[in-house]
Amino acid sequence: MQLVLIPGFWLDGDSWAPITDALRAAGHEVHPLTLPGKRRGDTTLAGIGLRTHVDAVLALVDAMQGPVVLVGHSGGGTIAWQVADARPERIARVVLVDALPMPSGTSINTELPVDGDAVPLPDWGVFEPEDLIDLDDALRARFRAIAAPEPKGVAHEPTTLTDERRFAVPVTVIACQFPAAVVHQAIENRRDWAAELARIEQLSFIELPTGHWPQLTKPVELAASIRTAVQH
Repeated sequence: MQLVLIPGFWLDGDSWAPITDALRAAGHEVHPLTLPGKRRGDTTLAGIGLRTHVDAVLALVDAMQGPVVLVGHSGGGTIAWQVADARPERIARVVLVDALPMPSGTSINTELPVDGDAVPLPDWGVFEPEDLIDLDDALRARFRAIAAPEPKGVAHEPTTLTDERRFAVPVTVIACQFPAAVVHQAIENRRDWAAELARIEQLSFIELPTGHWPQLTKPVELAASIRTAVQH
């Protein structure tokens, strides 16, 4: 299966390196992406928005043959879901790594500190304790060393979803810093942020208890979880 790995905020395609060998060993063709504004040599983030990143993933999907699985971590999950909306007939499954599909018209995160056109990786105190589970001092130093500022437009630009065929695309949520039971309860209670989940026809969960960056804290387990999701 062709797997497109979409990183979350501050991370590039190399952030998936701890799991790519295991996925390839399982027979998958793996495409870890570095999105516009986070490539080496990118100096201008002005004009880069959520649509820019969605279009970058769409360009890769359109260049491929056959079905594609999108794996989106954190904010990359929003990109994956918008790509599934644009190409529902091409997407075999969306795997959301500690992410949820956001309703149309909402933004990924408008509360993070901004510096001009950039959202730099903030101090660790900005994050919830659950986000930082298993992210020890060495991993925090590694994360900060590889982190690239996220374009402000990616964080702030509202999502656009138009094709209800997206709900027929199977979705697996790999739940890390939030338990699946919390999401199920939100669906039952018709919480606004769970509105997309409630309409997905084939929705499954895999529990992977750790913090928000399992590719750093639990790479072996994350690779196994993705393999399981693809086999569903």
